[in-house]
Amino acid sequence: MIMDRRHVLMGLGGTAALAMLGMSSGATAKQVGAVGLQLFTVRDVFEKDPVGTLEKIARIGYREVEFGGGGYDTMDHAMLRRTLDRLGLKAPSVHIPYPMLTDRFDAAVTMAKTLGAETVILPWLPDEQRTEAGFEPVLRNLDPLAKRLRAAGLGFAYHNHDFEFTGRSKGVRLYDRLIAETDPTLVKFELDLYWAAHAGADLPGLVKKLGRRLYSFHVKDMRADRSMAAVGTGTIDFAALFRLPSAAGVRHFFVENDEAPAPYFPDIATSYRNLAALRF
Repeated sequence: MIMDRRHVLMGLGGTAALAMLGMSSGATAKQVGAVGLQLFTVRDVFEKDPVGTLEKIARIGYREVEFGGGGYDTMDHAMLRRTLDRLGLKAPSVHIPYPMLTDRFDAAVTMAKTLGAETVILPWLPDEQRTEAGFEPVLRNLDPLAKRLRAAGLGFAYHNHDFEFTGRSKGVRLYDRLIAETDPTLVKFELDLYWAAHAGADLPGLVKKLGRRLYSFHVKDMRADRSMAAVGTGTIDFAALFRLPSAAGVRHFFVENDEAPAPYFPDIATSYRNLAALRF
């Protein structure tokens, strides 16, 4: 059972962190809120049938979705919002690529608000911006971008992959520079637990370091061979992470599996059941 898998918290220092967790009187149970789905997981079927896909997601029990991939940016956003409302779904955040945020800012804001989002997530950076030279101007632009979004009534958060932990700039991990060199009141973080674990990051230490800057978790599991898996079928001890006091402010838990096998819905149903079981 995922609730008892305490020997496999991924990341450097995981064993020591678990020992500390067990001894700490301040480590209280973390109740997972509404379980969400990052729609990139079902991008192929969503692009072909967005309404039918959202209906199936709602029937599984999901109450939140996060837009990303599947061609949602070119769809009728008012229609998508009406569908969400009809199904009792909310979209608290939306992934918007960096070029759209910089080159089509007003359109990005209109899209996010029409979908009902309160927070814009920067989902990824292309290869040329993952180098030391390419990363620098992006880093410098995050605070100004977040200020513009705040003025428009939207929050901002950064979603990681693994390169932020394996790449270096000025001798420092890119992720550490993101934390240290952005305004904590403006730039929050959507922590993708799989990618951080894949890079060998100390997950408990990372959750503790981010603390109040944690906006949401991307909850995807990792098999022993480091491939992606449905939540609760891999090696990451989500229960231990969600119990950490520094995770107490997180309100959004988005299931994601970039490699979910078709037809996708059995995989995301398994993830839903296992993540919902963490309501303790």
